[in-house]
This record gives sequence, structure tokens and C-alpha cells, in this order.
Amino acid sequence: MKQPSPRSRKLDDREIGWREHVALPELGISSMRAKIDTGARTSALNTDNMELFERDGQRWVSFTLPAAGQRSKVRYEAQLADMRAIKNTGGIADTRYIIKTTMILGRRAWEIEISLADRENMKFDMIIGRTALRAQRLIVNPGRSYLAGQPVELASIEPHGT
Repeated sequence: MKQPSPRSRKLDDREIGWREHVALPELGISSMRAKIDTGARTSALNTDNMELFERDGQRWVSFTLPAAGQRSKVRYEAQLADMRAIKNTGGIADTRYIIKTTMILGRRAWEIEISLADRENMKFDMIIGRTALRAQRLIVNPGRSYLAGQPVELASIEPHGT
């Protein structure tokens, strides 16, 4: 029997590549490319046209995703979890809206915090920071991509221990 080459072997089901496909089902996003960024604490999503509003006494934010595979911009809404100063790639801090939503990576689903930011000049519409990775004890293989495969349907996910 032929053994897999070291290049094709995965360490275990916790190993992911430096870029992966993720889903954000609560926002209606079934798949998008994301960069795994262990240098970033908080995950970030490329958004624009952000507006705060109130619903049932709670603060919410509406926004569009400029390049979420849509010809026209789709408006999304999420409850605001926080507003926080976060440094951009240039080291300059700005105040960002933070939302909490479920993310699916391969066969895993869990709630993460995402900052809403203008990432227009970046190659990926989303980065996944180390806080989100730590929650699932994921291992990043910087030499590989898309190890987790396409995100599965939320209903078919079995719970993972941490």
C-alpha cells in the first residue's frame, strides 16, 4: 500500500491551512475565502456602508460586503457586541464595530467575534485571528491551503470538544 507523501499528510482534524473557506450562516454567507492570521488578535470582515441603529432597545449595525461573490451589494444586519480600538495592518488604531456570529470552518462551527473594517485593499475579505483559532485549538500549517475543505451545513455538524 502506497503511503501518502509528507506534503499531502494532515496532522489531525485540527490542522488547517494558511487560507481556508468559511461560512457565516447567520449572515447568509455559505462560503468565502479567509486568511488565517495568527498575528491578528481579532478576526475582521471587509465591510462598508456601516450604520448603527436601534432595534428593541438593542444596538445593531447594518453593513454591506463589497466582494462577497455578489454582483450587487447585499445589506446585512447584526447585533452590535462591542466597539473597540483595533490596530490596522499599519499599526494605527481605529474604533471598530464588533459583532458575534457563528463561523463554520470545515466540519466545525463556533461563535466568534468579528470586527467590521474596510479591507478594500486586502486580498481576502476576511481574516481569522488567533482568538477564534484558540477556541478550537486549531493548528495552522503555513505551507498548506484549504485543508478543512468547504464548510458543511450547520445542521450536519457534530460538537467538538475543546
